[in-house]
Amino acid sequence: MTFKTLDDMGDLTSKRVLVREDLNVPMADGQVTDDTRLRAAAPTILELADRGARVMVLAHFGRPKGQPSEEFSLKKVVAPFSHVLGRPVRYIDWEGDKAAVATLADGEIAVLENTRFFGGEEKNDPAVVERFASLGDLYVNDAFSAAHRAHASTEGLAHVLPAFAGRSMEAELVALEKALGSPEKPVAAVVGGAKVSSKLDVLKHLVERVDHLIIGGGMANTFLAARGIDVGKSLCEHDLTGTADEILDAADKAGCTVHLPYDVVVSKEFAANPPSLRTCNVHEVAADEMILDVGPAAVEALADVLKTCRTLVWNGPMGAFETVPFDKATVALARTAAALTKEGSLVSVAGGGDTVAALNHAGVAGDFSFVSTAGGAFLEWMEGRVLPGVAALQKD
Repeated sequence: MTFKTLDDMGDLTSKRVLVREDLNVPMADGQVTDDTRLRAAAPTILELADRGARVMVLAHFGRPKGQPSEEFSLKKVVAPFSHVLGRPVRYIDWEGDKAAVATLADGEIAVLENTRFFGGEEKNDPAVVERFASLGDLYVNDAFSAAHRAHASTEGLAHVLPAFAGRSMEAELVALEKALGSPEKPVAAVVGGAKVSSKLDVLKHLVERVDHLIIGGGMANTFLAARGIDVGKSLCEHDLTGTADEILDAADKAGCTVHLPYDVVVSKEFAANPPSLRTCNVHEVAADEMILDVGPAAVEALADVLKTCRTLVWNGPMGAFETVPFDKATVALARTAAALTKEGSLVSVAGGGDTVAALNHAGVAGDFSFVSTAGGAFLEWMEGRVLPGVAALQKD
């Protein structure tokens, strides 16, 4: 995959640069509760400003359905973003935007109002693309988390202005190429989460590309059921056991080893530290019990698998990690992966909201080679789909 980056932009003095970022941050009582996305945007914005560009940030916030709304105004994000950048940041409304943009000085930073206030933004309407493009000379896409959407600000602009990947986008694409594009083998993938149905395409794609597929979370129960194991009251999509069988067959033909738990942590109730908690073989789950985590013996065996691998892709927890003690398998395996990464024997790439939360809970997010905060875009990449926002950046 080849694409232009900030290194290819040349002299930026007085250039008007439109930068697509993801500023869709969670807020409560007017305060940003997680500034991860703001911090991710900082390197690109600061570099462009330091190189003399007139920086205009394009972003969406919430789902205003094509209508201006105070509730979804990006105005409320300007002050927190300014705090993260350590620089003044101007706010520019769509009313009088051209006059305001004309007053920007070299090195100045502005956030334009919510792109979704235009009904044609999500339809990639050429008129909206032209409206945005009229404000800038160059376009930078730094929002991988929105790259799976072919919107005016994420895809359309790349076809009408010289287009470049920002530093965050560049880091994502380089990491993903190392993970599944041209990885060092053997490759392992950890896929967890509640339901097989949400990750069918991911699983089908991965069995053709990895050497070891480690399945955890509630979806592992569906695969266990497909193998004739009684999973009691566990979360299980019994109607998808046939599909699970097909995936297992495809893995077998592709030479991919699928790892399912053989000991599990069960309980009669889903609560923190329940009195009915016990660890047992998967064949010993009682009719009134639920599987809520992978057992310690299986985790130890999976750790040994990771020690034989050179690349790891991770999406989804191994168990119900939000509730103690069903976080143990996720924490233990994450710490093994982190230790292998730190010693230089493993390239580890993880992504998805629950995955980031789980790695932070384990205290190892900073020790993985790369952790993507993207949700839908990361999942679609794992499915092998073409991401419109990325494809538009690729060089001819």
